[in-house]
Amino acid sequence: MTCKILPISAFNDNYIWIIVQGNNAVVIDPGQAEPVLKVLRTQNLNLRAILITHHHADHVGGIAGLREHTSAKVYGPATESIPFCDVPLQEGDRVRIDGFSWSLSVLEVPGHTLGHIAYYGDINPNEPVLFCGDTLFATGCGRIFEGNSTQMYQSIDKFRKLPQNTLVFCAHEYTLGNIEWALAVEESNPDLQQWSQEARVIRSQQKPTVPTTVGHELKTNPFMRVEYESVINAAQDKAGRSLNAPDEVFAVLRDWKNSF
Repeated sequence: MTCKILPISAFNDNYIWIIVQGNNAVVIDPGQAEPVLKVLRTQNLNLRAILITHHHADHVGGIAGLREHTSAKVYGPATESIPFCDVPLQEGDRVRIDGFSWSLSVLEVPGHTLGHIAYYGDINPNEPVLFCGDTLFATGCGRIFEGNSTQMYQSIDKFRKLPQNTLVFCAHEYTLGNIEWALAVEESNPDLQQWSQEARVIRSQQKPTVPTTVGHELKTNPFMRVEYESVINAAQDKAGRSLNAPDEVFAVLRDWKNSF
């Protein structure tokens, strides 16, 4: 049976992702309970599991409310304090949920937080998906709150190596601001220029710009392009010095975006 993956809007710019197969559902990073409960009620869905990527309140704040109304099991990073966590996860674990035909593998992706994890796998045949929380965004990446830039580079590098058709389900609608910064890095990137036009149209229609794909991010996201000469040169110009390794380029880009 084919699965659907749909966004549920929360707060100002969060996306809670819901995976639906038949009358069963899984949600990822529910920062608020009520928007999820509304979807469950209107679509007559049984919430079987809650998948958490990291401990920030806008990703876990809805867990308690969902547990009050459902028997959903909570999965989350083993090294972070996640409310009601039933199944602590680490790199290489697989998530299998009763009532669903798929499983997801766990990737440890520290940087945004030290225990941040992502979920990767095929939800539908030949349709790999990545639920990356706040590690990767469309044309951007998460701020580094607990880790360091080398860790974040290594985490993003894991995503760079995934199949290019992997759908990237990030947790925020930050795309237009990210594109503005990315154009400052790679003004002459034709893929980025085209994406800028497309994304503005999408947002003007009040639609999400995500998911994108790994292949799309490799063409348009400077954080995924740290080995390209155009990105290296821009980072070196910004830093005023020579940069000798991809993680050095990444660190300059992250600092640049922080103050953009």
